[in-house]
Amino acid sequence: MNEETKKLLNRTFNFGVGNLLFLNNLPNQEKFRVPKYQLAKSSTSIGANYEEAQAGESKKDFIHKIGIVLKETRESNYWLRVIEAVSFDDKNIDIVTLKNLISESVEFKKIFTTIKINSQKND
Repeated sequence: MNEETKKLLNRTFNFGVGNLLFLNNLPNQEKFRVPKYQLAKSSTSIGANYEEAQAGESKKDFIHKIGIVLKETRESNYWLRVIEAVSFDDKNIDIVTLKNLISESVEFKKIFTTIKINSQKND
């Protein structure tokens, strides 16, 4: 496994953990109920599926799993933006952490799109 893959595995793990910690500190208001649940699932799924992709049984299996990673990344970005949109008047939200998580999800979308495209070219 190359160093870039190791770094990305670490980043995706930290992203999932970071989201769980961020979500734990959100107020218990109805407007956050669904986004909290969905983001907890999608953000931790990114790292889990990227980890699983490393043991893909074939190139096709790897590409399929990276596709799942990309979908989960896009979903996480969506739920983070929903939280941002409904938090505009809430002073209890850690906006800096939220912005960092959104930024990381955007970076992941770019990275995993590139990995998927390059893998498909080399298939």
